[in-house]
Amino acid sequence: MPNPKDYAVLFDASRCIGCKACQVACKEWNDLEAEKTENRGSYTNPPGLTAHTWISMRYYEGLRPDGDPYFDFIRGSCMHCTHAPCVASCPTGAMAHRVGGMVTVDEKTCIGCRSCVQACPYEAVHFDEARGVVHKCTMCYDRISNGDQPACVKACPTDALTFGTYQEIRAMAEERARVLKERGYARANVYGLAELGGTHVLYVLTEHPSQYDLPRAVRGAEKRAATGWLSAGIAAAALGAGLKFIVERREALKGGGQ
Repeated sequence: MPNPKDYAVLFDASRCIGCKACQVACKEWNDLEAEKTENRGSYTNPPGLTAHTWISMRYYEGLRPDGDPYFDFIRGSCMHCTHAPCVASCPTGAMAHRVGGMVTVDEKTCIGCRSCVQACPYEAVHFDEARGVVHKCTMCYDRISNGDQPACVKACPTDALTFGTYQEIRAMAEERARVLKERGYARANVYGLAELGGTHVLYVLTEHPSQYDLPRAVRGAEKRAATGWLSAGIAAAALGAGLKFIVERREALKGGGQ
């Protein structure tokens, strides 16, 4: 479970209007490249997270069993897990928790092995081919450390996003789910309380998590990451070290070194 004094973000699906203000604010604040898009028959665009898109609003529409239509939204991004598989799988320590619980990447230490990309059950970590490192949401650590809110939270016009301490955000999420149930949303729930030791991004949902394509069986993911994916990361690190030695040796020989 996260430290009660850690930072956290609440996404309330019942208040979201799908305007993408959070998605745009993230792009603007982090100076992320625009991506080529196309009409795919859905409002979800781009289709998912990438090294240059750290927040992606996903749209779900259809008919409920009783015949009523629905149109639901979910904010896709890094969940900043307490037992983060990306952190457990990183062989160099480039992926690590900051004070406050956020998970961030140190580009200077990242070797581009992509073990974290494979480990993340939320597909929130992606490799930047041009720079040779991975990127993901940082929860705007730079803004938080200066007393401000994450850019996405500040941009939300309906208060669907809220920032605070984990203790505050959890209490708010549980109370909101209770109120929604009283208002007729029988399946209202809080997602992120148990997943991977508790996530620093909590969701208040009006439907079961599967309705939003959210993974449920992720409690043991950190153990798998620490075994299979970590082995892959170590192998990549060893390969990188070997290549570096060969290059340095060649340069030394060219220069008349030993």
